[in-house]
Amino acid sequence: MTSLASLDRVTRRFGDVTALDDVSLDIRPGEILGLLGPNGAGKSTVLSLLQGLRRPTTGVVRLLGADPSSAAARRALGSTPQETALPPTLRVGEVVDFVGGHFPSRVPTAELAEEFGFTDLLRRQTGSLSGGQKRRVSVALAFVGRPRLVLLDEPTTGLDVDARRGLWDAVRRQHEAGATVVVTSHYLEEIEALAERVVVLAEGRVIADGSLASVVGRVGSRLVRLVSRDAAAVAALPGVLHERSTVDGALDLTVVDSDAFLRALVSSGLDFRDLTVRGASLEEAFLALTESSSSAFATAGSVS
Repeated sequence: MTSLASLDRVTRRFGDVTALDDVSLDIRPGEILGLLGPNGAGKSTVLSLLQGLRRPTTGVVRLLGADPSSAAARRALGSTPQETALPPTLRVGEVVDFVGGHFPSRVPTAELAEEFGFTDLLRRQTGSLSGGQKRRVSVALAFVGRPRLVLLDEPTTGLDVDARRGLWDAVRRQHEAGATVVVTSHYLEEIEALAERVVVLAEGRVIADGSLASVVGRVGSRLVRLVSRDAAAVAALPGVLHERSTVDGALDLTVVDSDAFLRALVSSGLDFRDLTVRGASLEEAFLALTESSSSAFATAGSVS
């Protein structure tokens, strides 16, 4: 099998809204895939199709070579949805035992609790847990059945920085043990920390798919940081893809060509100081890709 799961020219509509538009995607064994996109880009729709919770309007979805609604295929799947919903009167250990009982080869409760750092919570009712504690248990449940494929939708929402990094370590260990993982996140540092491959969605379409380095390199953009009394005029110079003011009063500009931008800046005679230039991060590349795609879709719509 060349892929654990796939979408082949999938379109999904909800009434007049097209959530996915002719999307093709292969999820290969042994990878951690980061699925990125602005709100409404179609990320959660992709995950719901792979879980068999929704069916495509057109196109074909496969999970382990079968229809995602197949019980046999879904036994090899683990998932954590965006919304954490645990039965409030059950103890954490009882919830883990209940979910694990649905799988032929499950991770023992004590082992799973130690791996994800909630051994001290096993006898607590889930209704008494904090939001972060519930989230940690919810992510752990995705791995209780030793799944081949795990879908994590915003897995560390509500966690502080230390808890988030601890969860990343646990996910990495599960990956090293054989799990293939798809993760969506609003924390782009999370995708940088975990993903080997990145897929970017915008307006329901795949606009980038490749290694983390290749996706960042695809935009060819650079970050220019400077301080200027003429910030608005500087940001209006040709080649600026995105602008952001920092808390210390500097101006961050994502530019297409840093050399051309610097020539235009010097020629403009505008005030500036404390200038630095560096390569784009995933966040800056993501903004550049999605904003340019939105502009392209808008232009195409106006032409049609």
